[in-house]
Amino acid sequence: MDVSLEPSWKAALSPVFQSDSFTKLADFVKQEYQQHQVFPPGKKIFSAFWHCPLPAVKVVILGQDPYHGEGQANGLAFSVAPGLPFPPSLLNIFKELKTDLGVPLPPNGDLSRWAAQGVFLLNATLTVRANSAGSHQNQGWENVTDAVIQTISREREDVVFLLWGAYAQKKEELIDSKKHCILKAPHPSPLAAHRGFWGCKHFSKANEYLVSTGQTPISW
Repeated sequence: MDVSLEPSWKAALSPVFQSDSFTKLADFVKQEYQQHQVFPPGKKIFSAFWHCPLPAVKVVILGQDPYHGEGQANGLAFSVAPGLPFPPSLLNIFKELKTDLGVPLPPNGDLSRWAAQGVFLLNATLTVRANSAGSHQNQGWENVTDAVIQTISREREDVVFLLWGAYAQKKEELIDSKKHCILKAPHPSPLAAHRGFWGCKHFSKANEYLVSTGQTPISW
């Protein structure tokens, strides 16, 4: 597994990557890539970190698993490469964005344009076996990504955390709510969006908070 990391993240997370639990995780992931089709491509596992260095983080959107369909996962939570159809959850995100801020549906689902502005798109599990959702959960990735959330909470100030769905909301305990803004809503999947993701206005609320703390809003 290629664990070359953007320098600010490498410095902050070095204890995690030197741990025995990470060694076991790396061995597991390496074996999975050798024996199965696994997403995202190995060089994109840590894409979110390269697109958004630690000092640049302004908003965190937490996903659960990478997409497990052919060619979809690109290392950024909820994002897909240009030319691919919008997965249902991403389509619902764009629909809420249009309702909230009037932003028209974009030409593609590549969210690197958000990441470049400080939106950290983190999946709790960074790899997945093809066509097998959740197949790499409970193998050690959660230890890594929990440490990432704690690092952001500790090292940064006035970050907006968007926690969509019950799984993401379990991570609230890792975040210092006195230093940061936590916004919660149901998951944008078709199974849950009608329970309150629609109308949550998280995009405008995130920008209002950023502006109120002297930061530049996100051009969603």
